[in-house]
Amino acid sequence: MKQCLRLVALAALMVAWSMPANAWWWDATPSDYADTRYPIVLVHGMFGFDDIAGYDYWYGIPEDLRSYGATVYLTQVPALDTSIQRGEALLPQIEAIAAVHGKVNLLGHSHGGPTARYVARVRPDLVASVTSVGSPHKGSPVADLISGTPIENPVAGLANVLGGLIDLLSGGGYDQDFSASVYSLSAQGSAEFNNFAPAGIPTSACGEGAHSANGIRFYSWGGTGVLTNALDPSDALLAVSSAAFGFSQNDGMVGQCSSHFGDVIRDDYFMNHLDEVNQALGLHSLFETDPKTVYLQQANRLKSAGL
Repeated sequence: MKQCLRLVALAALMVAWSMPANAWWWDATPSDYADTRYPIVLVHGMFGFDDIAGYDYWYGIPEDLRSYGATVYLTQVPALDTSIQRGEALLPQIEAIAAVHGKVNLLGHSHGGPTARYVARVRPDLVASVTSVGSPHKGSPVADLISGTPIENPVAGLANVLGGLIDLLSGGGYDQDFSASVYSLSAQGSAEFNNFAPAGIPTSACGEGAHSANGIRFYSWGGTGVLTNALDPSDALLAVSSAAFGFSQNDGMVGQCSSHFGDVIRDDYFMNHLDEVNQALGLHSLFETDPKTVYLQQANRLKSAGL
């Protein structure tokens, strides 16, 4: 009998551990917790999209933010292109949203970070804040291994086909340029973009950047996990790409220090590059904060700052 009770208690503990922090039966979070002054605009990374047949790049995150009062917009830019061209594609979408709300809070994952920074650079009057999540602001060794090397052309051919398929299914209508994308995310390409848009970029190797400029607040966070959930097949792919970093901490695609931008909220979540947007299918480490909770916390941070 005691053994049975122990097993029941253990099972209950495991179920409780796996549940979101905001499970309804103990949720004390106010319904307006994420009700920011300006809307949150999500900007996807490489091979990204707004949604395909109802499946979000930001898996479950927009719905969670909205349930706590946030106004959230999904945007779509080329899955594969330079930071500047992606930014140019984002700009008219931001202009349309800002025409209704005055300004926006931009939140970009991976290549979405530099994409958002481009808009903040050319139209600071439209932007209240920029938050980057797992963005390679000083480049990624994965991009360096591809850009300008013998493997670039064969990889680019396949990547552009995949990017075109994603674009077709999500209704983007954009041309795809993998080579331009990886160059933008290389160390050299990132340095060139940082010269164009330096605000928020740390001047030291692993420090923080300015927390604000031109009336815009800057934030960032990132992860240093790779193999975080045995049930997630994408972890294996990130384990391969993480080899490019040697012994440096990374999320499988972006180095810990390269993710730093503005006010660094945290750079060592036990999340890999896809966990940061709650992929795949919400599979992430049970021993780390739920990614959706991190987004809620950031929305509340923006709200508290009057943004």
